[in-house]
This record gives sequence, C-alpha cells and structure tokens, in this order.
Amino acid sequence: MSLFGTMKTAVSGMSAQANRLGTVGDNIANSSTTAYKKASTSFSSLVLPSTAGAYNSGGVETSTSYSVSEQGALEYTTSKTDLAIQGNGFFVVSDPAGNTFLTRSGNFTKDESGYLVNAAGYTLLGYSYDAGTPTTVVNSYDGLIPINVGGNDLSAVASTKGSLAGNLNSSAPIVTGDAPADNTTDVDVDMNSTMKTSLTSYDSLGNPVVYDFYFSKTADGEWDVSVYNAADAATGGSGSFPYSSSELVHGSLAFDANGKLTTLDGAADLSLDVNGVKIDLSKMTQLAAKSNISSGSVNGSAPSSIQSVNIDAAGTINAVYADGSTKPLFQIAMATVESPDNLEVQSGNVYSTTSDSGVVTLGFAGSSGFGKIVSGALESSNVDLANELTEMIESQRSYSANSKVFQTGSDLMDVLINLVR
Repeated sequence: MSLFGTMKTAVSGMSAQANRLGTVGDNIANSSTTAYKKASTSFSSLVLPSTAGAYNSGGVETSTSYSVSEQGALEYTTSKTDLAIQGNGFFVVSDPAGNTFLTRSGNFTKDESGYLVNAAGYTLLGYSYDAGTPTTVVNSYDGLIPINVGGNDLSAVASTKGSLAGNLNSSAPIVTGDAPADNTTDVDVDMNSTMKTSLTSYDSLGNPVVYDFYFSKTADGEWDVSVYNAADAATGGSGSFPYSSSELVHGSLAFDANGKLTTLDGAADLSLDVNGVKIDLSKMTQLAAKSNISSGSVNGSAPSSIQSVNIDAAGTINAVYADGSTKPLFQIAMATVESPDNLEVQSGNVYSTTSDSGVVTLGFAGSSGFGKIVSGALESSNVDLANELTEMIESQRSYSANSKVFQTGSDLMDVLINLVR
C-alpha cells in the first residue's frame, strides 16, 4: 500500500464532496428561480489493480446531472403573459444574437418594442397568423419568429359571415302592391306583409357598411328577401325607397308545415352572400306570431388598437382590441426531445440540444406528446430545500472524514521521514 496513494484517494474524496457541495449551493441559490431544475451529483469508484499482499487505493469521480424532466409546482400570478407548461415540452426562445434555445422559464413581459421577453432576456418565438392558421416544421426552427404583441398598431377585420334569427308571421297578408324588389316609391313597409331589419358589417379598411333586409310574403309558406345598401336609401319622403342603386341580392325562402325554413332559392344552403359576407338565415321561422328579428350578428371590426392579449391552453395568443373584439396573432411553438435530462444547461435557465438528448421536435401545446400552457402561472423550481440541507450536512461530514484520512497519511509520512534521523 502506498501512503501517497492513500493521500491521493483522500484528495479525490474531498474533491468529489466539493463538487457535491457545489450543486447543493446552486440548488439553494436557485430555489426561487422560475422553472429551475435541480442539479445532483453522482459518484462512481476508481479501482486500481491490487495483489494479495498489497492493496492500492483508488479514488472516486463525480458526474453532474439535472432533473430537467421533473415537473415543478405551478404558482399563479396576476400577469396573463406569465406562462407555465403543465406536462412535457419547452418554450422556444432566442437571445439578442438570434441563437435559439429551449426553456421552461415562462416569466414573459412585453418590452418597449412589444416583444415577449423573459427575466433572463430571451425572446419567445412562435408562428404568425398573418398567412392563415400556422403549421409547424416538425424537425427544425424554420418559420419561427419573435412574438410581438405591441398595442400601438391599429387593426381592422373585414366581415366574412353573419346571421339573422327571428320569425315571419305566417298569418301576414300576401304583398299585393310593389314589393321591395321593385325599388319604387310605392313600396309599403308596414311590418306586417313586409318586415325590415338592418345589419352592420365592415369592409377591409374597417369602414362600417349597413345593409337593409326586407322580408315580404309572396305566398303561403313563401317569402322573398331583398338586401340594399343603407347608404343608397332615399333621403326625402317618409321611407327609404327608392334606393339609388338596385338590390344587392335577392332570395326566395320556403317554409314547411312546421314553420321551419327548408330552402333558399330552391337550395339547401340557407345563407345569402351579401358582397362577400355570408349571412346565415337557417334560424328564421314562419309561425303564427308577430314578425320580428330576435338576434343578428356579423363578424369583423372597425379600426381598433390592442388593449391586452390573452393566451389559451393551446398557446394561441389573441389580441383583445378596444372595441372588445379579438384576433389571433401568434401560435406559441413547443419543443420536445427524446431525453430532456441530457440537454446541455446554459446560463439564463435555457437548454441546448446535444447528441445525447436527441433531435428537437416542434409542435403545439395540447397535441400528442406536448403539455398544455397555463396563462397567469409560473412553474416553480423543483428544488427541495430540506433535502438540499441534508445533503449539505452529509457532504460536510464526508469532506471532514476524507481530510482526516489525508491528515493521517501525512502523519505517517512524517514518521517515515523521521526514521532516517
């Protein structure tokens, strides 16, 4: 047995315990860091060849790993842009130089330019809705852009669809004079044989466009509908007729014996196309009750600025405008790897892929293999302080014991040296 070997073994043991104390220190220091994943030290023995008459002490080596795949508890906040992942997956973020990383640290806030940036300065990436509903490139970051939710830009949404619901009086008399489709001064809108209502839609610039709808009974179980642009209505007299332009669209409604609308212009499609706005009339009925419109709506909005954003469990970021309307802006990208615990840890609580972690796979929250996104919450650190303090005591005791071995070896070396005196 070599005394030098014994002392080297003791040094190896002290070095290993120092590494362990290092991970404990990191864990305790980051116990309040959002989505921090605790580090742990593993020990393995180094054995040197020995003989029956001489034992050669070896040593110990350490390796550090991170429990990246272990979920931390969720802590709820008051900010809608604080995001937590419940389940598998990572946010995709970029640094100021444009390098891409993975993280679960979702404490995002809007910076002065409108970008969502977390506490470490990394910008959240996603897919834009500008070209329609986003799709992912499964095995690369292509198509991802920084998410910007700046609220200074105005946005107008053109109308594409709407609906009218109500009743047409089955006991109403049949129109005998000029009908709305005739567009003459003699059109009589008496709300009995002819009923009028209006809907407001929006063009691509956000200008309101009001359409006047006239329903006229032409036979038992049959009504005509004529639609005019309200801006073309007559300005003199007591009514809107004649309009300065002809009707925009005309349709014939047919009801069955139960008062249910069955066909429109002889077809099963119960909707009118008014200048590209599809108006659903399937909820119109013909019953023995007063003619009235119970509800009507059209999508689209006038120019409005973003007041806030909301984020759903699938990671869709919707802008909420001053008029209360909403519009999808971005889809947050999610990423997974085969072995999350083998990701390379970088400063700022982010990760880089390695050959051991496997290739990255992109997708959306809530789909197969990905968790869901919780808005207004943060994932806390998975550090257990009680366990870390216990490991600290164990490391301290082990370090002291190894130092005693080193001291004893040193004392024995003094004995050998003194033998020659």
